[in-house]
Amino acid sequence: MLTDVPGIRVGHWTGDGTGVTVIVVPAGSVGSCEVRGGAPATKETALLEPGRTVERVDTIVLTGGSAFGLAAADGVARALAEFGRGFPTRGGPVPIVPAAAIYDLVEASTARPGPEEGRMALADAARRGLGNPFPIGRVGAGTGATIGKWRGGEHAVPGGLGTASGRDGDIVLGAIAVVNAVGDVIAADGTVLAGSTAPPDAPSFPAPAPFEHTTLVAIVTNAKCTKGECRLLSESAHHGMVRSIHPSHTRHDGDVAFAVATGEVEDVQIDRLRVLATEVTAEAVRSAVA
Repeated sequence: MLTDVPGIRVGHWTGDGTGVTVIVVPAGSVGSCEVRGGAPATKETALLEPGRTVERVDTIVLTGGSAFGLAAADGVARALAEFGRGFPTRGGPVPIVPAAAIYDLVEASTARPGPEEGRMALADAARRGLGNPFPIGRVGAGTGATIGKWRGGEHAVPGGLGTASGRDGDIVLGAIAVVNAVGDVIAADGTVLAGSTAPPDAPSFPAPAPFEHTTLVAIVTNAKCTKGECRLLSESAHHGMVRSIHPSHTRHDGDVAFAVATGEVEDVQIDRLRVLATEVTAEAVRSAVA
């Protein structure tokens, strides 16, 4: 699980057809991200680009509710500030809380995650504590996720939230994936694990609903990485999406990958770590529908 990485907490708030997942990382963790989908719903991702001033992040928020659900990050930020955590300024700490949302408004009906739901997910992470397992599947941000919509939304099947981890010596890398893709989830041998129920001869993209499909990934490692290296890891997380989702990164998807390094283990071979990031991301995606 993602919590195999030392110092990581994960918590959920699960509602009616939607939810929020919060990943709490140790103070001083460095982060970056890459957005490849054509229709993202995000917050603070520009700040994570290499070359921007701020390098450190406090939490990552993954949420349902489309653009409405990004308000969950406000509750997380305010709660962290109350504990004195965040980027130091003369006016007090400003928590750095990047967030990304999936479109689940059909499944969720009128439910929309907001600041209070973000606080509850953060509180759940605190209750679970360090290194403890957390539920996967149709929970948290994966509650209203669906997949296999590329041959018509009426042929979709449930998606969800998955996780995986891997090791390279003392380095641990974990991933969490919220899989709400337009495509199918593909096993390592190329077979379809879960996907469209349309007949094999059905046309692809008959009338895809725009902006309703997204896969969100957050990877965390205990390796010491620069912000630029975290960006490279996030790129490799997208490679893991390509291995495990077909089709992926369409103009109808809002695919986003975050990468965070806690900095415990030095002497990192970044290319070797990128291979691990690709493999672990692919397995996290698959575990969402297992």
